[in-house]
Amino acid sequence: MKVYLDNAATTKLDNEVFEAMLPYLKEEFGNPSSIHAFGRRTRSAIETSRKTVAKLLGVTPAEIFFTSGGTEADNMAIVQTIATHNIKHAISSKIEHHAVEHTLQVLEKEGKIKLSWVNIDAKGNVDLAHLEELLKNNERSFVSLMHANNEIGTLLPIEKVGSLCEKYNAIFHSDTVQTMGHYAMNLPEMKVHLVTCAAHKFHGPKGVGFLYINHAVKINPFIHGGAQERNMRGGTENVSGIVGLAKALDICYAEMKQHQDHIQHLKTYMREQIQKNIPGTEINGEEDAHSLYTVLNCRFPKSDNAEMLLFNLDINGIAASGGSACSSGSNQGSHVLRGIGADMDRASVRFFL
Repeated sequence: MKVYLDNAATTKLDNEVFEAMLPYLKEEFGNPSSIHAFGRRTRSAIETSRKTVAKLLGVTPAEIFFTSGGTEADNMAIVQTIATHNIKHAISSKIEHHAVEHTLQVLEKEGKIKLSWVNIDAKGNVDLAHLEELLKNNERSFVSLMHANNEIGTLLPIEKVGSLCEKYNAIFHSDTVQTMGHYAMNLPEMKVHLVTCAAHKFHGPKGVGFLYINHAVKINPFIHGGAQERNMRGGTENVSGIVGLAKALDICYAEMKQHQDHIQHLKTYMREQIQKNIPGTEINGEEDAHSLYTVLNCRFPKSDNAEMLLFNLDINGIAASGGSACSSGSNQGSHVLRGIGADMDRASVRFFL
């Protein structure tokens, strides 16, 4: 029997999502920028999908911009917001996804910003007092902190961070790739200006996502060469992907409470059994209410065979990860675990239920 426990990397496409996408992979092939009937039908599908996403998140359709996924959305949010608003100071953490961390580091290397790292504790929690100190003692800042860490699951108190950013007139971006579709979000209440999404994290298709841009924050286009996405992102839209994204998110909201209860029960049971049967196992990150209910990151006791743990799990039919799938092939270990000061001599495995 094969057991797939790497849903943080990608999820299986939902059958209902596939069926919703299918007409736009076959019969409805028109270019949505064309004015004839074929184009108008695909344009209508995109705008209907945009309205669905916006309604679920409590925002207007004009604030949703479809992208190729979370990495592009993060890059667009960071690069264009900083450039458009002439921001010279950014704040982030050492445990962000590389789509955020590396993008900010490039801007710092180019001399465009001063970059400050907010303190993080051993569980991956942001030091809110230090964040306020950084906001208070620097010029207007761009803040980028993820809603839930993709490796250890620790949740950001996003409303509190939003309130601090509002107090100091900062622009707040949050990578919500791991939480979108898992929690009900009313974005205006969260006081966040920009959030990012990737459909394949909640049983939608790969290669499509979106960026939410609050109406109060205007930014310049990211990809030039066309008038698509209201002149914000040139290039013919991924019609079937966009339709699939909206359908997948709609299903998530309809089944959210049931899914949360079921997966949280599995996570609790799995954690208890692992710690019972492998004494000395510790958990990386926060637990229960302060953690994403789908993530369980275990730090196992020291062993001579630690490097073979993931391979042995795979051989036995269990798919799991030692870190972010986006860092696959790296021999440097998890930057998140290093960022929280975890013992890197012990093998850690991320199970994403």
